[in-house]
Amino acid sequence: MNILVIEDNPDLVANLYDFLEPRGYVMDAAYNARSGLSFARDNDYDAIILDLMLSDMDGLEVCSRLRDGGRDTPVLMLTARDTLDDKLEGFASGADDYLVKPFAMQELDVRLKALVRRVRGEQSRELLRVADMVFDPATLHVERGGKAISLPPIPLKILALLIRQSPRVVPRQEIERRIWGNLRPDSDALRTHISVLRAAMDRPFDKHLLRTVHGIGYQLAAPDEIQD
Repeated sequence: MNILVIEDNPDLVANLYDFLEPRGYVMDAAYNARSGLSFARDNDYDAIILDLMLSDMDGLEVCSRLRDGGRDTPVLMLTARDTLDDKLEGFASGADDYLVKPFAMQELDVRLKALVRRVRGEQSRELLRVADMVFDPATLHVERGGKAISLPPIPLKILALLIRQSPRVVPRQEIERRIWGNLRPDSDALRTHISVLRAAMDRPFDKHLLRTVHGIGYQLAAPDEIQD
């Protein structure tokens, strides 16, 4: 099982490695939120162990950014907070399970395995749709009108974000932050990737789903959901 650990306590990370690696886990570790987001966006993991209280960003925000960016990797959130409201907030951000510190390593192991089994089954059935477009988050397969659409990585990430937010208009700054974090590209980069996305998913079809809202951002929606 391939695991990403986002945790700023090096002693806990070392303990996780000592316990999980001999049990067959392959692990990467990020000691702050921004590194963790980079790892999660650039690699495929079976699950993410995410600390709630990170030094540079709240774990809730990390989880929300992953979900908004189209990452459906199961997240097991670690926290010292144990109230019901805290747990509900964690689940609302997109976490799949919640483990309160201190915890037994054996319980972490069992929860990870159960989480991956459960979420794999859910992902295999989850399809996101806008009009005649279908996006499978588990395989990243895109179809429109029954025709497969091939996209480069960045336009695919933008599509995943927009289809999850549909029919909401997503501000340009939010898309840039979700895709590139603090390493913002030059001013024309997003427009270029949107053009690639539009050429693949809209131009060959009679009805267009991707709309530019000038001065604000972009909207992916069925024609009858677009309000001028």
